[in-house]
Amino acid sequence: MALEDAADGELFKRALAGEEAAFATLYRRWQGSIYRFSLRISGSAPIAEDVTQEVFLSLMDGTSRFNPALGSFPSYVFGIARNHVLRRVSRERIFAPIAENSEEENRGSHEELSRPSDPLGDITQQEMRESLYRAIVTLPLRYREVVVLCELEELKYAEAARVIGCPEGTVRSRLHRARTLLLHKLHEKARKDSRTAGIEPARCIL
Repeated sequence: MALEDAADGELFKRALAGEEAAFATLYRRWQGSIYRFSLRISGSAPIAEDVTQEVFLSLMDGTSRFNPALGSFPSYVFGIARNHVLRRVSRERIFAPIAENSEEENRGSHEELSRPSDPLGDITQQEMRESLYRAIVTLPLRYREVVVLCELEELKYAEAARVIGCPEGTVRSRLHRARTLLLHKLHEKARKDSRTAGIEPARCIL
């Protein structure tokens, strides 16, 4: 079986056994997700970069082991990332604004690169994403992390619950509340932008 087709758990096992190619494959597969998760939770690109490195060091130092019987590899690796992020945020007690031109966030996917050029549409979509990301980082932590895990990283509720260490029902209720808060924040921003531009905002029907 090619390394690229191997399951995360198998790659992890082989990496721990000293197989550098397995570690490199695991790193390529998860580095971006861990960085994005850390960035959206902390609001700080430097913290996200540090946490990403710390997560892989933690994976390889042998102090913790992935047990498939206890949960999926995504819940395992995001759990490690969450612990590192919370320690950094608690220690530094800051939430730096997310850099709009963060290199990691502006890397287009192969699918996006293959689309026909639409500069105006691309700008509009980018502005919407940036508004959403800025709104997410202003949410209280308990809401921010469920949005990042479930909406941005697309973890299942059960996986997110394992990462956070709470019942699945708590994840569902927090996510519902987070969506409501985000909708309110985005509507408020749209109204402010409309007033600034001298345009009467259209009425939204949800």
